[in-house]
Amino acid sequence: MRGVGGVRGGTMAADSTLLLSLVEEFVSGLQDSKAKDAAKGVKDGQFTVLQLVEALGLSLTSSQAPTRARGVQLLSEVLKECYGELTEREVEVLIAFYENRLKDHYVITPPVLQGLRALTRCTTLPPGSAVSMLRSLFQDVHVQSLMLAERACVYSMLINLMETREAELKGLGADFVFGFVQSMDGERDPRNLLLAFQIAKSIIHRGYDLGKFTEELFEVTSCYFPIDFTPPPNDPHGITKEELIQELRGVLTGTPKFAEFLLPLIIEKLDSDVPSAKLDSLQTLTACVSQYEHKDLAEFLEGLWASLRREVFQTSSENVESAGLAALTALTSCLSRSVLNSDSEDSLSSFLDLILKDCKHHLCEPDLKLVWPSAKLLQATCCASNRASHIVTAAVMPSLIDQYNSRTQCSQRRTLLEVVQRFIQSVKSSQSSDSDESVLSAFREALCSVMFSALSESDSSLQITATSALTSLAQLTGLLLDSDIELAIDHLTRLLLIEEDGRVSAAVVECAGALAELHPAAFIAKLIPRLKHEMFCEPMAQDLTEPSKQHSHHAMRQRCLSALAAVSKQSSVVQDSTPVLLEVLSSAHTGSVSFSVDEVVLACHSLQRIAEQVEDEEETGRCFHDVIIPRLLSLALQAALQGEGSPGVRSPLVEEAVLSAMVPVISTSCSRLQPTMAAQTASRAVSLFLDGDVSFLPDNSFPSHIQLLKKQQGDSWSQSQMVCLLMGCVCSLPRSVEVPQIDQLLSALEEMSCTCSHQLSYTSAAKCFAGLVNKRPPGDSLDSLIQRTMKRVCSELDSTSSSVRIQAFTLMIWVAKALLLRYHPLFKTLTDKLFSLLDDTDLGPMAADSFSLLMSDFTDVLNRSCHADVRIMYRQRFFSENSAKLVQGFNAATQEKKSNYLKALSNIVNKLPKQVQVTELPALLSLLLEALTCPDQGVQLSTLSCLEPVLINPPPALIQQLEALVNRLLALLCSPAMNVRIVSLRCIHALSSFPVHEVLPFRARVLRALAKPLDDKKRLVRSEAVQARGEWFLLGSPGGR
Repeated sequence: MRGVGGVRGGTMAADSTLLLSLVEEFVSGLQDSKAKDAAKGVKDGQFTVLQLVEALGLSLTSSQAPTRARGVQLLSEVLKECYGELTEREVEVLIAFYENRLKDHYVITPPVLQGLRALTRCTTLPPGSAVSMLRSLFQDVHVQSLMLAERACVYSMLINLMETREAELKGLGADFVFGFVQSMDGERDPRNLLLAFQIAKSIIHRGYDLGKFTEELFEVTSCYFPIDFTPPPNDPHGITKEELIQELRGVLTGTPKFAEFLLPLIIEKLDSDVPSAKLDSLQTLTACVSQYEHKDLAEFLEGLWASLRREVFQTSSENVESAGLAALTALTSCLSRSVLNSDSEDSLSSFLDLILKDCKHHLCEPDLKLVWPSAKLLQATCCASNRASHIVTAAVMPSLIDQYNSRTQCSQRRTLLEVVQRFIQSVKSSQSSDSDESVLSAFREALCSVMFSALSESDSSLQITATSALTSLAQLTGLLLDSDIELAIDHLTRLLLIEEDGRVSAAVVECAGALAELHPAAFIAKLIPRLKHEMFCEPMAQDLTEPSKQHSHHAMRQRCLSALAAVSKQSSVVQDSTPVLLEVLSSAHTGSVSFSVDEVVLACHSLQRIAEQVEDEEETGRCFHDVIIPRLLSLALQAALQGEGSPGVRSPLVEEAVLSAMVPVISTSCSRLQPTMAAQTASRAVSLFLDGDVSFLPDNSFPSHIQLLKKQQGDSWSQSQMVCLLMGCVCSLPRSVEVPQIDQLLSALEEMSCTCSHQLSYTSAAKCFAGLVNKRPPGDSLDSLIQRTMKRVCSELDSTSSSVRIQAFTLMIWVAKALLLRYHPLFKTLTDKLFSLLDDTDLGPMAADSFSLLMSDFTDVLNRSCHADVRIMYRQRFFSENSAKLVQGFNAATQEKKSNYLKALSNIVNKLPKQVQVTELPALLSLLLEALTCPDQGVQLSTLSCLEPVLINPPPALIQQLEALVNRLLALLCSPAMNVRIVSLRCIHALSSFPVHEVLPFRARVLRALAKPLDDKKRLVRSEAVQARGEWFLLGSPGGR
């Protein structure tokens, strides 16, 4: 035992010696690193904090203030690391020590504050100690005489104590608020202001007693309003003006007790000439009135209205105007919340009377500029509440309607109708969902009369405004009667059938779509039958000989088809509109009604739009699954068989444009099908194309020997091109849907794509093959399929005498895209083959063009909406892995083949995101400059499009190549392609912003070259030339750059 005690005693003596050594080295040796060693000793239990205090005895009682300061600093540094391990008794002793030190020399105050901040984070803080610390702090320390870090230390102490000892601090009453006000008064650093605003906001929102210091707290914070702060460049602290604004706004708008001080301040600041100050003031007003009651605003209403009216009437900034209107809405909303008593004044009515007095008479002057500011102010009050909208509309609407009816000029009537529409929208936003009666019910008949009168006018602008107003009116629940809707449909139908102005017809179609969503039954009963009747009426025989009337009939059909799509947003309407569109296709096929190819294509586009816009309801999906898709396949198959049987008679449905328009109808609808229906669609489509199973098709009178994926006799292609419809069916299904007979299907598609001579057929087969490969699960089966296909493709490509090299290349490039999108490892093999083909005499240009295909998105296959496997940033990955190969190939290629590499590079870079282009182009600059000399106009335009964004912030490498760049750009000014000339001029314009000493030597030459495009026959070219020449002319001139 004696031995053990001896060892322990020796260890304690060693620890004591170590502690004294650390203290000596920190205090006298000024070695700051020893503080960490001391903290580690406390954490490891070698000694306690109180033992550290004892060891610091001589330092803390030294007659030299710097020595005492070093001693306190060491203790505070240790506490910062070890505050969590202190006992309540140790905390109590340390607080007493630090409070006493606050009375010491001023050089000791900073480390004392650091120590107190550490103690405020202790969970063992004794009761009453928070109050004790703050009393000492407020009494003995003048905070604003401290340095920035020490002031931040004080604010952090307050934040810590408010989070953990709120009840104790509230016990101080208003003394705490007074102490904080004294501490903050005069603070200038934005970092500390954020902390101070945070404390002030907590005082307000947590219910601290402000007592008689309410005004003092407001004054000490409001002196920073509005915030005027611009962070220095490369500010490491990241403090923004917006942060300060939001924190201060949280303080000023936090309590109604500030209303009597804040509202006059806002009125004063709105007189500022600085737009940002106005904006801040208006946004602060909007925020504060949400906390206020009407009695807080009463005495300031006239002043606030005068300021808001001025900002809207005389504004030069849209942001300030919007903020002013929002503030007026918030102000009116606050007054609307007031409860009316028999003995109290109706503050809302009084305020609205004030507004109506100043604004209403301007609405009677539609030619003057104040009509719109006045209307906006009144509409802002309407938005505030149902009660406000009742008062304002009752005062304004009769006058507007009378004005409309009494005016004869269309421009004045249009202005009045636009004002009425804005009021309707304002009423809609203020009307509660459970409101029994609309604010505008009393004016329903008059408003409908105005709308229908405007729709009957011949002025297109008035008609367009009327359609917008009618849409707004219809969206007010229960306002329009069934008879009103029927009359509206009659007017819209009339305009659809006779109005040839594109803007009017577009507005009518949009209005019809909005109304049909609200009143589907009326449109099913009236509009759809009328449009069908008009579309299927053949023009008179004499009209067919007049091109203008023939064109008019065609335009009418186009408008009707667009309207059918627009109104088909509810499933009930879809059930009636889609049969009409299908009948257009059927009539065009049979020839019973003469529809042009363009009209058939537009009917398909309308079906596609319906598939896109209708919600994924099961009923609509079943309509497409059971009716539309089988009908499209049936009509296409009938047309294909008819085309083969009767060479002289050709259905429009065998045209490539029509089939290409059918594909997105099928793919869009299939991509949205429920899993069960999707699987059934896949099964039907595969059985039709592989086995000739036509049992699910309507009008089932087809021969039994149909083989759509087999090679046709002779040059027949009408059946084989239907493979594009197969692509629409199976390549748009979710990846979870299993395609039946997938191996046989892929084999047949590969065979068709490698043997068929019809371009649409073999291209569609290749795309369908690629779409299925992209979604196929990874594994040996997929790898062996790709390798087998590549073996066949390469054998055809390597044989220069092969008659199907183009077909094999088409299959290869689409499979390459399918693998690129999913990052499949075998993609590299295809890439290597593609690069080798750039040197091929026959396929080289096609290989260069194919790089654009690899980098582009397509709407019919291999996109996310078709559920393809598309990885993020595949373009950047392809570029980073292959750009070096292109450069090497270019350097090694013969002169006549170099253009293929330039075209390939330009196609890749042009499809990269702009940010990547700016980063990567300097390394490829020499090749891109070379590409500008390539005779291919597509390469020139693509390269110029790549260079244009880089010229805004030119890298050093570009400035070094300035001579070559200027020469090539000036040469392109004579290009026969207008787009090339335009982009060249934009690039030359951008060069004028380069450093003056770099571009000034080229000034004379550029100005001479720009003389010719000033007389270009194209206006757009001349416009760009004027801008470019103006900038170059100012280079080096007085007043210029």
